[in-house]
Amino acid sequence: MGVLRELSAPFIVPGPSGVAIRTRLKGLTVGEAEVLRLVGAHLGALASRDLKRRCAEGLEHSADTWAERRRAVTGESSSRWAGSITKATHDQWALSRRAQFAHIQNLEAGVRTITHRLSLPVGAKGIKRRPGGYRTRQEWFAKSRRLHLLEERLVAERADREAGRVRVVRGGKRLAHTRHRLAQAQLTEAEWRQRWEAGRWFLQADGESGKRLGNETIRVTPDGEVSIKLPVPLAHLANARHGRYVLTGTVGFRYRGQEWADRVSVNRAVAYLIHLDVARHRWYVTASWTIPPVKTVPLAQARAAGLIGVNTNADHLAAWRLDEYGNPVGDPRRFSYDLNGPATYRDAQVRHALVRLLHWTKGHGLSIAIEDLDFQTEKTREKHGRRMRFRKLISGMPTSKLRARLVSMAAELGIIIVAVDPAYTSRWGAQHWQKPLASKNRKTTRHHAAAVAIGRRALGYPIRRRTRATDGTAPHDPMGSPLLERSRELGEDRAGHRTVQAASGTPGREETRPRVPGPRTRSVGTGGGAKAGDQRGHLPAVAGGAHNRSGHPAEHGFWHQGSSPLSL
Repeated sequence: MGVLRELSAPFIVPGPSGVAIRTRLKGLTVGEAEVLRLVGAHLGALASRDLKRRCAEGLEHSADTWAERRRAVTGESSSRWAGSITKATHDQWALSRRAQFAHIQNLEAGVRTITHRLSLPVGAKGIKRRPGGYRTRQEWFAKSRRLHLLEERLVAERADREAGRVRVVRGGKRLAHTRHRLAQAQLTEAEWRQRWEAGRWFLQADGESGKRLGNETIRVTPDGEVSIKLPVPLAHLANARHGRYVLTGTVGFRYRGQEWADRVSVNRAVAYLIHLDVARHRWYVTASWTIPPVKTVPLAQARAAGLIGVNTNADHLAAWRLDEYGNPVGDPRRFSYDLNGPATYRDAQVRHALVRLLHWTKGHGLSIAIEDLDFQTEKTREKHGRRMRFRKLISGMPTSKLRARLVSMAAELGIIIVAVDPAYTSRWGAQHWQKPLASKNRKTTRHHAAAVAIGRRALGYPIRRRTRATDGTAPHDPMGSPLLERSRELGEDRAGHRTVQAASGTPGREETRPRVPGPRTRSVGTGGGAKAGDQRGHLPAVAGGAHNRSGHPAEHGFWHQGSSPLSL
């Protein structure tokens, strides 16, 4: 048996720290749209230059260099625009550093896997969940060349990280690469250019508490009027006092609209982002603000009445309710979604599935247990080789998006999320729970069995259904040992009472057990050691011909299952 990795303890997932709402900016005239384009293009150019300077500084960045960059941007815009631009630059640089570190980890995983497989003979089988050798000499040779390529990339990435160099594309690397595949993307050069320019605009401003309506740069009144503080070079376009431009188009926030109105009415900080959807030719306004952290409850309180175990899959969420002892209750549930389509359709599908899951959970008043999944290091082709369908499967699972949406939506309903280590849940769930939970009227899938395993791990119970004895007796104590005699006096099994037992209605609990000399319970006298699964012809007939199973004489006249914690 292979060595199992150490499992991390379950924990309460903290709630969201901010809120973002979006609405359409309607009623814009052609002239107003042109002003927004000019402002976005001008500030976007300043943001590009500032990001270039920040990347050139690398690890030499300091408060003095930050102040110098801010003064340079202020001269061509305003102090508040400069603050928003430099803050966005620092966030982008930090995000690039995190992505660089993740890329290095992927390269290291690929190098380790190829090195291991090259060290094995061609055609060697994999053992203990580790890949074997390559199938042919040609594949071995190709992978040896790829190993050199990955090692060169790894050396270059490590050097960049040590020097503090990052490579960022304002507007997005994917859109930049699309320029070379216009026919495949079904775009003309003009259409691509519009998207590229819109992606590089900068029309966002951080909020300020205590200022009028919570933001002096982009201001939105409770009535929906939008006004913008123009940069210095474009101040001649102002149509209001103090260099402001007021739009005739208005906005109205439906979702959390009252919460937003309450904030701006007392001048609390609200950040705004204005952007253009080029494909739809629509302008949108996004308002965002921070919220106080939600006070988390103790883990014991979150699982006091049981919880809902949820297993995430490529096309559905498998869920099962568990009681406080870890026993599956009721029937499993499946919440499907379709991820074949555009991004907006996929996002709506995930949202719809989560809404149904959360409403079902809210009806029971329980918490949700879910795996703390992260497939970033699992998507490499070096790890899974020719299993392209499996690589595509895990690459298509919306783990990050689903986790973020689940946490934010659950916080609105007051539902607690418990995250558990995902190791071995699918394998052990299928091994210990899939068959026992199946019946003639219910087919239990591996995914639902994994949901039970996830829920049990969140409750602090082991996944398997039967554990060792509580009194310290081994399963096969030698005859005449003190521990064995003590267990007989107490009327226990020879191996002692179990910390986990199956409930009276659990399928498979009365399967054939091996014959054990001596009594198993106080209800059976000494010498009644027949097998529980084959009692015909081995026990004397009960007076009156009483039976407790069809075709089987009763093992004893009366038997009562105790009410101690059951299952797992």
